[in-house]
Parts: sequence; C-alpha cells; structure tokens
Amino acid sequence: MPVVEGECSSMKITDVTVTLFAWDTMPIVGYHGVKRSASDVHDQGLVTIHTDEGLEGHAFLGKGLSPASSDAALLVKYLKPLLVGQDPLDRELLHEKIWKRKVVSSIRTIGAVDVALWDLAGKIAGLPIYKLLGGYRTSIPAYVSSDHLPSPQHYADEAVKYKEMGYIAYKIHPPENWRDDIKVCEAVRRAVGDDYMLMLDSTFSYQFEEALRVGRAIEEMNYYWYEDPLGDHDIYNYQKLKQKLDIPIMATERPEAGLEAYPQWIMSQATDFLRGDVLIKGGITNVMKTAHLAEAFRMKYEVHTGGNSLANLANLHIEMSIRNTQFHELLLPLEAMNYGVVNEITVDKNGLIHAPTGPGLGAEIDFAMIERKKIAVLK
Repeated sequence: MPVVEGECSSMKITDVTVTLFAWDTMPIVGYHGVKRSASDVHDQGLVTIHTDEGLEGHAFLGKGLSPASSDAALLVKYLKPLLVGQDPLDRELLHEKIWKRKVVSSIRTIGAVDVALWDLAGKIAGLPIYKLLGGYRTSIPAYVSSDHLPSPQHYADEAVKYKEMGYIAYKIHPPENWRDDIKVCEAVRRAVGDDYMLMLDSTFSYQFEEALRVGRAIEEMNYYWYEDPLGDHDIYNYQKLKQKLDIPIMATERPEAGLEAYPQWIMSQATDFLRGDVLIKGGITNVMKTAHLAEAFRMKYEVHTGGNSLANLANLHIEMSIRNTQFHELLLPLEAMNYGVVNEITVDKNGLIHAPTGPGLGAEIDFAMIERKKIAVLK
C-alpha cells in the first residue's frame, strides 16, 4: 500500500536475493572487440529486495557480454549485509554505503541494487519512478545503434530499414579500422540521404591521428555526433581532437565509474556531451547526479543503452525526468537487450517511446518464465 501522507515509512529490508535464470535466446553479439560465441552459456539475474511488508523491488543483472553469474555472488556477499534491516527509502544513505564496496563488488551490482531500491520506492508511493524524480516529459524519440555488421552495404540497408520505421536516427558501431569505418559512414549517408540524423560510435578504437581523419570525414558528411573515438581515459588527446573538429564529441561512457569521474572531463573541455547509464554508472541515484552536473554546464547528457530490459526501463525513467537529454538508445539486435519482461519498451509510428505508467519501473516481469528457467537462487 502507498504510504499515507504525513506518515514516515517504518518498512525494513528483510532479504536481498538474486535468482539466476538461463538467457538461452541470447543471440551472438560482438561489442568492443569481443564476440560472444554460440557455445557460451548465458544467464540473467533477477535482483529482489524483500521487505517486512511484502512489497518487493526488482532489477536485472546481466547483459549481452556480461552474464549475471559474473557478479551475482559479489552482490550477495558484499552488498546485502549493508541493506538488510535498513529502511529502503533511505536511498541516499544506502547508496553511500554500497558505493564504498565498489572495490570488492562491482559497479554493475551497485547499479542493480539502486534500481531495485527505486523500483520499490515507486511501488511504495504508487507512482512511476520518473514522477518521483520529477517528471519533465512523457515521450522521447528513439534511435537505434548497430551491431558490428559484415559490410558497408549491410549497414546501409539496416539504416534505411529503421529510417522507414520512423526512428529518428541511426548510430553506427563500425568495423574499428579507420579506413573501413569511413567507407561504412559514406555508404550509410548515401543510403539515407543528406537530412537523416546519423552518429558514429567508434568504441575507443583509434589513435589520435586516426580519430582526426575519421572525425573530419564524418564532419563533412554532417554526422550529428562522434562518440568514443579514443581510449576512455585519454583526456589529453580528446582535448586536442575537440579543438580541431566542429562535430560534437561524446565521451565518458566508460569507464565504469560514478559522479567523481566527470569533473575532469568538464573542466578540461575534452568532450561536448556527457554519457552514462544505470548499470555502468552506479544506478539511478548516480546517473541523476551526473545529469544535473552536466546541466549546470549547459551540456547534454545522453543516456546509454542499459543492456537488459529493466535497466533500459530505468534509463527511460531518467530520460523522462531530465531536461538535458535528447534520445533513447536501442542497441541492436534487440533480442540481446529484451528478455524477462512482458511489456518491453516499444516505439510508436512516430519514432517515440512513451513514459511507463505503472508504479516503480512499471515492468510486467515474466516470473513464470524465470521460474521455468531458474538455475539457482543466491541468498
């Protein structure tokens, strides 16, 4: 039941569990130079925060190249003891406590716990998370991001497909060789015409000279932004690159880090846009702080794909509650992101995604499927 106005919550966390279940429909995907093979065993984890009043908060752990089993035991061993017996609405206090465990746990586990706490808070209040955060919009345009594809023509065909479906933009994850990457960008631009919005995400692939050549090429082709061309810590060369290009630069997707990782990028003027998502930046609590930091400098904060259905929903709630973001990202193939939820995020004929309406994340989790494919419950 929602908390009655004027009353304080006396609810307590009684348990934190991770239910591992088989993600046996995960397609073969390859990101950041790593490719999952067909023989790899993959799983996802349902993180559940249990309370003494019967309400539960949920999040998923695990994504395309990172099965939940890589992190789940760390969550139970290092984070659960800090949560049991606590008031789940003390999210700021709890986040401070679990953040100190990032060295022995992982940022992904912290992010999942934080999302589950926000899901629980929405259920307690009877409101969607974005309303708790402070609603700003109720819909947002969607763009798609490619997987690594076999040829320039494959990229061109896919871009045309999603343009015709109404998506506002198409982002390329290229072969990661600068000459080939330019050829892909040229093929896609020819296929979709001069006015369709395109972005390039080079996934940390280049040395400075290569990044400059690619940047100048896509600048001429009127690409909207140039994402992660250099190493994720290479602030020095990002500064140089930004000084030589007019196309906006987007960095800070990596490393997995929190609020304190961003000020040096801002003060060094090494990027035009900031970047983040709940599983690699420590949950909704941290992402909201970094988005507001970006807003203070009148910078855009573009939210990265979450990697699983509940993380993507959490990101969507953030997008509905901040002023300085433009799009929702959907990473292809969608089958590598969508699993375990009945009401997956959908895009309407105008290329828009609409705000969830149910309490918390607003997810209809497929508990029956999770039970059928259950591997273990970590307590």
